[in-house]
Amino acid sequence: MAEPHRVRDALRASMTAWATLTVRDDQARVTLAPDLDVLAPHLDQIDPAWSLTWACDSVTPPVVRARLSVHGTAREGLATAHTLHDAKLAALAELARSYGVRPTSDPVWVEYDPEDGANTTELETDTPAPADLPERPLPPALPRDPQMEKARRHIEDLLEQLKVAGRGGEAARILMRGYGETLEESRAIYKELHSILKG
Repeated sequence: MAEPHRVRDALRASMTAWATLTVRDDQARVTLAPDLDVLAPHLDQIDPAWSLTWACDSVTPPVVRARLSVHGTAREGLATAHTLHDAKLAALAELARSYGVRPTSDPVWVEYDPEDGANTTELETDTPAPADLPERPLPPALPRDPQMEKARRHIEDLLEQLKVAGRGGEAARILMRGYGETLEESRAIYKELHSILKG
């Protein structure tokens, strides 16, 4: 079993990248996110067999799901952003939230240049030392309930059908809140997605 506080500390130490969430004219809204190049060495020390997988739920708008597995415990983050690369960073930031790691500031607006991207040079990326934050109990890991796993597979199968039908964007907006915490919630999400497919 992974030591959650060690994963949390690794994520906190890597909060040095910026994800561009939205762009409006010459302004971009950015949020702090983990830098994978900084995070990877920390995770190597915790579990040499850790894995991070990505799933693109939608290309337009870019919606990406990040799934981190450490010592067999998996957590996910789902986010949308300006580009697929930014959505990957934002999904990693959402994943960090599941470990209780939050950016030191809310998303901010900065200057944006189409060639150079968001100007984050003057933004602070200092993250507080672990001791500065009160310990919070971690939310439970992803459910291992066979019925929930089956419900999740049904939703994923339906999502593939929606993508083929060109309705992936609508589905992604529904799935921004996840696949549901309970079987009833998962069934409600499935029904909502199914109604889009029926159109």
